[in-house]
Amino acid sequence: QVRLVESGGGLVQAGDSLRLSCVVSGRASTGYAMGWFRQSLGKEREFVAAVSRTRDDRYYKDSVKGRFTISRDNARNTAALQMNSLKPEDTAVYYCAATESAVTDRQGEYAYWGQGTQVTVSS
Repeated sequence: QVRLVESGGGLVQAGDSLRLSCVVSGRASTGYAMGWFRQSLGKEREFVAAVSRTRDDRYYKDSVKGRFTISRDNARNTAALQMNSLKPEDTAVYYCAATESAVTDRQGEYAYWGQGTQVTVSS
């Protein structure tokens, strides 16, 4: 059974940084493309970033380009989201996800999900 466990969320001030981590178990992470999504109160879950299994292809939501960096360490079966210059509008529950399909920003393609971790950015 594939499991994803997230960590790293917290309460920070605007301009601060956070690093989210996701550990994949049940299968080597090389078998999956990894993505990060987020959901704010009153809004639908949205795509944030994704990386292919080989780390060659990366995609980002326009509003986080230049501030967020997705990465993965296949040897450790982990994926991470480095978030810099955080803004209040980044406040959301962040989810990591894995897909056996090619890297994509489509939520429906991701079969495995973490439990979510809260990120709160104060002004």
